Amino acid sequence: MTEPSAATKKPDSMLATWNVTSLGEAEAAVQRVYGFTGTVKRLSSERDETFLYTRADSTEFVLKIANPAEDPVALDFQDGALLHLASAAPSVPVPRLVLTNDGKCSHTLDTQDGPRIMRLLTFLRGELQYRTQSCEAQSRNVGRALAELGIGLEDYDGRPPVGKLMWDISHTLDLTGVIDHVAPERHGRVEAILREFESALPAIQGLARRQIIHNDFNPHNILLNPAKQTEVAGIIDFGDMVYAPLVNDLAVALSYHLATDNWAARTGAFLDGYLSARTLEPAELELLPVLTRARLAMSIIIAEWRSARVPENADYIMRNHASAWQGILNISDLTPARLKTLVPNLSEA
Repeated sequence: MTEPSAATKKPDSMLATWNVTSLGEAEAAVQRVYGFTGTVKRLSSERDETFLYTRADSTEFVLKIANPAEDPVALDFQDGALLHLASAAPSVPVPRLVLTNDGKCSHTLDTQDGPRIMRLLTFLRGELQYRTQSCEAQSRNVGRALAELGIGLEDYDGRPPVGKLMWDISHTLDLTGVIDHVAPERHGRVEAILREFESALPAIQGLARRQIIHNDFNPHNILLNPAKQTEVAGIIDFGDMVYAPLVNDLAVALSYHLATDNWAARTGAFLDGYLSARTLEPAELELLPVLTRARLAMSIIIAEWRSARVPENADYIMRNHASAWQGILNISDLTPARLKTLVPNLSEA
């Protein structure tokens, strides 16, 4: 992975450390900035501090305090996407920004670690998908939800800050510099996927449909209706959005449907759901298998590299590692022709 020069290198928000905000400090900050009184409970998070905030009237919110290395432009980009969805696609279930006392989307806290941006969002009630029993009906609805979210973001004209996001499939080959962190028993197969991606790069670069995509549509970011766990109740975490080929969003989401014995049926259902709301172009279909394998390979490389660098957070970093590896094994020979046998609508793409 190419590193910027010392003169231009920015702090890495994925590796940054900071002094923990106490619960009392968080409660006081919300009262000062938003005028609410209530209590907070800390939630797990990789790159910021996240809390469940319960206002005195029992209304729940999500409080986020960014780490000091986070680019304010990146947070403005996320805020813009949420505001755009609230206007352009109000039926898509995403969090809504709560404005501060002075009508702003966020507030910058002055801390001992430097400026840290605080935001408050509405809380979406639901069961995280990874905690539920997967089935074809669920996969179909998740696929449709992704398509509807993509349609909602289609005309969003915001752009992410300059630079590369580690989790952007478009920059898969940047990970060749850290592939040596992958264990020997996985190294050969992962390296072969990167070679496959490199061979397909001219076709990938020629894809016509590009837009802002969620880029992290995984079971930790999808909420389901607790009473009917096949229905999508919420979509969260817009921190990995990028401007990229539309099909990359599909590859990311599909990569989380491939670790089970019934992966073929779930894949077919997921794609059927997606196609019920949005078409897939022939060139996108042709590249979907290689893009999905690339995303799985990225999951392996990044998890093993980062867990070695930040061992105290290894459990969180490695939470999807086993399923990503099983996914690679399951679709090692998946072709566009095989995809068409899984869902009849693909033959019409």
